Amino acid sequence: MNKQLEHKDHQPSHILYNVRYLAHNIDTPGNVGSLFRLADALGIEHIHLCGYTPVPPHSKIRKTSRAADAIVPFSYTSNPLDVTTQLRQEGFRIISLELSTTSIDIALFTPAPHEKICLVLGAEGQGVSTELLNASDQTVHIPMLGQNSSMNVATACAIASYHITRYLTAKPRGHLRPT
Repeated sequence: MNKQLEHKDHQPSHILYNVRYLAHNIDTPGNVGSLFRLADALGIEHIHLCGYTPVPPHSKIRKTSRAADAIVPFSYTSNPLDVTTQLRQEGFRIISLELSTTSIDIALFTPAPHEKICLVLGAEGQGVSTELLNASDQTVHIPMLGQNSSMNVATACAIASYHITRYLTAKPRGHLRPT
């Protein structure tokens, strides 16, 4: 018999991936909360909130994240280019998630198993800024088959994160460098 499991049946994993999100000018607190919940679910190590992105504590972030904002490490920096510079010095590859003149289908993106990835996410209406696109090592997009040319930032992030983490080697939570 196939039966739905209850929350008490869940056993959390003790692994993380060397993946970070850089969320720039995400103005909807619910989308920010969804990024925290997603990061917790997929073992993302850190979220960098930038620009006018709301930060915890925030009631709408907490509600949507189901309290993952208290679990997933995050930081706030007003200028996202400062974050990309710092992460690149730490060995991260900066990948923007955006449809652009040089973006490739995410299905063609295959990171190396031990690679460190920072996934750049842009504002709901405007997408990733030109400055961040130019600061990125590569830009990937999710092919859109319908009339719309984009999808919700958290939904797109979920698809991209799942794809990226399938290629990476997970590490025990206690063995990652401090955030």
